[in-house]
This record gives sequence, C-alpha cells and structure tokens, in this order.
Amino acid sequence: MSELNTTNENINFETRLDLTPLLAHITTIKQELENVIVGQHKMIDQLLVAILSNGHVLLEGVPGVAKTITAKLISKTLNIGFSRIQFTPDLMPSDILGTSVFNLKNSEFEFKKGPIFSNLILIDEINRAPAKTQAALFEVMEERQISIDGQTFQLETPFLVIATQNPIEQEGTYRLPEAQLDRFLFKITIDYPKLDEEIAIIQREHQLQNQDKLNAVKTILSAEEIRNYQSIIKQIVVEQNLLEYIARIVVNTRENAFLYLGASPRASIAILNASKGFAAIRGRDFVTPEDIKDAAIPVLQHRVIVTPEREMEGISSVEIIKQIIETVEIPR
Repeated sequence: MSELNTTNENINFETRLDLTPLLAHITTIKQELENVIVGQHKMIDQLLVAILSNGHVLLEGVPGVAKTITAKLISKTLNIGFSRIQFTPDLMPSDILGTSVFNLKNSEFEFKKGPIFSNLILIDEINRAPAKTQAALFEVMEERQISIDGQTFQLETPFLVIATQNPIEQEGTYRLPEAQLDRFLFKITIDYPKLDEEIAIIQREHQLQNQDKLNAVKTILSAEEIRNYQSIIKQIVVEQNLLEYIARIVVNTRENAFLYLGASPRASIAILNASKGFAAIRGRDFVTPEDIKDAAIPVLQHRVIVTPEREMEGISSVEIIKQIIETVEIPR
C-alpha cells in the first residue's frame, strides 16, 4: 500500500511546460491570417509548425492558390527580416549568397551579403534556377551557415526558407534533386479551394477593393519569442512507444514494394520534431499518435520515390504513405 502511495506522489498531473503564451500567439496569428486567407487551415497549421520546429517548407500548387501571398503574410506577422528571391534560369549562386567586391578606398576585397542573409526567405519557383544555384542552398539550409571565399558566415536565427514550385508547368524548370528535397522539413501541397471558399475569396476581394492585403495583418511575434518557443518545443514529452511508432512508419517506407526509395533517418527526426510542433499548437506538452500521423505525410511525401510501375498506374506517394500509416499498429 505504501509503495502505491509513493508512486502516486511522484506522478505530476500538472502541465510540465507552460504553453499558454505560445498558444495565445498562435491563435492571434491565425486570426490575423484569416483576415486575408480563406480556408487553407491545414496549410497554415503546417507552416506554423515548421516555424516552431525550425524547419524549411516547400509549397507546391498550381498558380493562383496563394502560395506567395501566404508566405508574405506569415512574414508580416513575425517581426524578423524578410527576403524574397525570384528564381530564374540565369540566376547565379552569387546572386543569392553575395559576392566579394573590390573597395578602391582601402584596396581590399569586401564581402557584400546577398538576400539569403535574412531570417525568413521566400524563394519563388525554386525549380526555375539551374542545378548550381540550387546547390548553393545546400549548406545554408542544413547548417545555417555560408562558406565563401575562405570565410564562414553564421546566419542569424531564426532562419527559415519557404520555397514555392508549380507542379504542372515543367518546361524550362530544373527538378530538385533528392538531396535538396531532404533539406525541407515539409512539402505542403495546396489544392484548389472548395465552392464555398471560392465564393468567400471573391467576396473578400470585392470588399478589400484597392486595400493592400499586407496592411490587414499585424505583427505578433518577435525573433526572440520565436527562438524561445523553438527551445520550449524541444522539451515536449514523447513516450518511448511513440518513438518506436515513428521508427516503424519510416522503416516501412524502406520495405514497401510500391516505393523505389524509402525515407532516411533524417525523416524520422523530422517527424519527431514536427509532431512536437503539432502538440504545441494544440496546447499539449506531450505528443499523441494523431500528432505523428499529421506530421508523417508532409514530412515523407517528398522523401520517398514511387516505383515506375505504380507511378504509371497513377498511385501517388501520399496514397502509399497513408496506407503505411493505416497498417502500422498505433501504440496503446
């Protein structure tokens, strides 16, 4: 009996992390974004989770589904540096990273920083630039630093890349290699709005008339608050059986007959970090299987390759990942 009492005394039923300020800020940001964006609640949640998890995002959708404006509006709610880079076939690595310029006054070369030296970077149509320009992003996205002309520059935190691409128009584009796709925490696919959402979009555009959409959104979070929340999220509790659940899902992608290439351990870590983010924006300091399921598709869909036979049948990576999630037993 005394042993049972001792066990009960050691159990802390109170919330171990105070997520109240974070939840209040997330709710306010959503409200601000909804002043302009109609629907797309899942996309907004995923973008916020990526920011809190310190991960980069690839937005994919046909032209006109608000990819660029969403990224701009997200940046407006954050009091951090923002850069927009339009990728084109003639873009050079120096156009992004910067270049050394000879200073006639002191007869020395000085490094002029490129637009990548900011906090939130919007890269429009990332698949428009050639391979060497895409490759220039490898180090900066993974290690948050740039090595150029024998010097290493550490980037300010937070540092996040939101890239867009159009899945339909492939003429004049350069497919992103798997190694670069792996640098993105999420690939978010944006679908067409439903009928009621389409009507609401038209009505809102009519009401706004000539008003600037960006002015309808207020700044909510500072860089210091983002860094603080990113640190808090790392402390969210994940039970051992849920860690094993993540591992089983990822290993299953490597053993699935429909997939030519499965996910790497980096995907397991990405699901872990993203599931903590989903738990946080839902006001919990612990991860549930639902958080892991919500993280799995945007984390895995760009990290696996469907076999040519299944691709010809029209089966997508998302459908296969959903099947995997359904077959892996949920921890009790």
